[in-house]
Amino acid sequence: MALDAIDRSILKTLQRKGRMANADLSEQVNLSASACHRRVQRLEAEGYIRDYVALLDARKLGRPTTVFVEITLQGQADEVLDAFEKSVARIPDVLECHLMAGTADYLLKVVVEDTDHFARIHRQYLARLPGVGQMQSSFALRTVFKTTALPVD
Repeated sequence: MALDAIDRSILKTLQRKGRMANADLSEQVNLSASACHRRVQRLEAEGYIRDYVALLDARKLGRPTTVFVEITLQGQADEVLDAFEKSVARIPDVLECHLMAGTADYLLKVVVEDTDHFARIHRQYLARLPGVGQMQSSFALRTVFKTTALPVD
């Protein structure tokens, strides 16, 4: 299905405020409430809208430190990649894991309390991941920009 201007407007608006009432959303995108509701249901059914979530404040939850970890594996066999991916998915402090092209095989985004907490995560989980040949960690000093909104233009 191709997205039209109204679909894009709905998606943009819901990315900013996912709990918006349908009546408010329909007003914002200049559509009747029933037509807006049908469009949102269609966008959900077709997978454009995957989920609705609450975005939490990491600082208020005691996780102000973001660490990016570059991991290079010892090999690229499917079994090695699968074992690594299954293991890393079980680490609760890892928010994201990306298979990369370039010098590192994977890039992880980890949120922690502080450097001591990261050292514990490293010892208990990261150092035990299967197939790891090399690991390099970089601590974010400050988040300059962060969004979850995808461009839908």
